[in-house]
Amino acid sequence: MSGKIDLRKLPPLNALKGFEAATRRQSVREAAEELCLTHPAVSHQIQQLEEEFGVELFSREGRTIVPTPEGRLFYGYARRALDLLIEGAETVRRAHASRPLRVQTYVTASIRWLAPRIPRFVAAHPEVRLMLSTCAAEWEFDESLGEVGLVYCDVPPGPEYSWTPLFDYRLFPVCSPALRARLGPQPAPKDLLTLPLVVIYSEPRNWDLWFESAGVPYASDAAVVVDTLALALEFALSGSGVVLVNGPFAEAELASGRLVRAVDHQAQCPGAWGLVCRREHRDQPRVRAFIEFLVAEAAAG
Repeated sequence: MSGKIDLRKLPPLNALKGFEAATRRQSVREAAEELCLTHPAVSHQIQQLEEEFGVELFSREGRTIVPTPEGRLFYGYARRALDLLIEGAETVRRAHASRPLRVQTYVTASIRWLAPRIPRFVAAHPEVRLMLSTCAAEWEFDESLGEVGLVYCDVPPGPEYSWTPLFDYRLFPVCSPALRARLGPQPAPKDLLTLPLVVIYSEPRNWDLWFESAGVPYASDAAVVVDTLALALEFALSGSGVVLVNGPFAEAELASGRLVRAVDHQAQCPGAWGLVCRREHRDQPRVRAFIEFLVAEAAAG
């Protein structure tokens, strides 16, 4: 690495933008319009540089300003410096854009909601490459695994994060039509106690919460314990048990009739499924495109 830079010798860097535009346009007014600043703001930037150098950088000729010899001399350096900074920034942006956008999510959310929608996102945004990182039991957003997380949060994350809710965390029981038939024509929540119940070990209290919301005493006595909702749903599809679904993760099976709601009762739980990222990353074009796409998908159902 090069030696230390004496930052005390640098002119006010923000003032370079006003100086460069005013020199090129030969007009403070036009420079202000180009930079979306006020006329006094650009004048102040020029004044800062003149005070820094102890020389006048412009002289006025009629309705235009003309750089002095010192102004013309400094303009060459300022323009090269700004061009070089822009080149460096664009190089970093291109390098960043070429890397995959890493997305962290829970395995069931990935398989049963996100994955079917990815082809549509890729078709709409061919410039964005995606890399999905799924886990079976980790609910917290981990920045080492993704720049964006599709996760469940019982409360919104801290102020350093951007949080975009997608859908509520509602618990409702599903099973195969054959298993549902064993309950009779108008089953009540207590009738589920007669059927095998499948528990997901990362969500051990879901059945407690659901029966509590229905006013039914429940002592956990699960027939099967599995590690993911995706696996639990396979048990439900085979007719081996009743499963609590916590989001739009069985919509295709419910629509086709392969699964049915065991009873109508559902429990509204705190929090929601949503998208989380660092607040400073929210407006990166590819992050913004991904979030806006999934918000639209969630709204469409």
